[in-house]
Amino acid sequence: MTADMQDLLAFLAVVQAGGFREAARSGNGSASQLSDAVKRLETRLGVRLLHRTTRSVSATEAGQRLAERLAPALAEVQAALDVVNHFRDSPAGTLRLNVPANVARTVLPSIITPFLKRYPEIRLEVIVEDSLVDLLAAGCDAGIRYDERLAQDMIAVPIGPRTQRLVTAAAPAYLQAHGRPEHPRDLLQHACMRGQFSGGAIAIWEFEHDGEVVRIDPPGPLQVRTGAAFDLAVRAAIDGLGIIHLFEDWLRPHFESGALVPVLEPWWQSFSGPFLYYSGRRHLPSPLRAFVDFIRGD
Repeated sequence: MTADMQDLLAFLAVVQAGGFREAARSGNGSASQLSDAVKRLETRLGVRLLHRTTRSVSATEAGQRLAERLAPALAEVQAALDVVNHFRDSPAGTLRLNVPANVARTVLPSIITPFLKRYPEIRLEVIVEDSLVDLLAAGCDAGIRYDERLAQDMIAVPIGPRTQRLVTAAAPAYLQAHGRPEHPRDLLQHACMRGQFSGGAIAIWEFEHDGEVVRIDPPGPLQVRTGAAFDLAVRAAIDGLGIIHLFEDWLRPHFESGALVPVLEPWWQSFSGPFLYYSGRRHLPSPLRAFVDFIRGD
């Protein structure tokens, strides 16, 4: 049985976005239009594809199976249509990137404006997500992650700074009131702003100096999920609530303004910068090819 392509696209958009309103915000039509499209598809197929409540939308087992097969199939259709782009003077189409919050904040700002000015017919969609995802199932062309989280079958291209650091900082008022830690273990006696991964695990603070590695699980009055919520932790640290441990580029403006001051500098740990990654097993869409060439400097 052949289903209408627009209804299939609407169903997949709702599953990937996690709801009708969320899919509508991504430019896939109104929530009511998407709901009607999914109902038509369910009627045509004779099976319920989504569980709907007043608060949430989730795929049934049948819907999940359909979405898993649809995502790569529609990606191949898009790749076939993208062949036409090779006959254009300039690449066009949509580029969907899945990136962690710190990359969206500290790496992409200096890249996306010149890229989109060079290629005005490309539309860029940035999905901020800290967990590792199946790019095709998520409807994304490429992602940005760090090397320890890259799958072996992915093509990886360096993007942004090649060395980054996790740094520790506090407001001058906090240090004046509570003293300055001289060793990472001193943090066990301080209030610390903690981060939690999307899977629920608490991020352990790791330090290194002269070959000694110290991992700390300090106490703290505030805990946030990794991502944009770290802005709350930064604000709390600036207000003197406690000590924060975060990407240097994220905190650098607050060092320069004096709102935060470095703590435990000799123990700050460096690591390699992020990579753009994508599957090498299918045709590369022209917007992604243009982006890869751009960050390579070609």
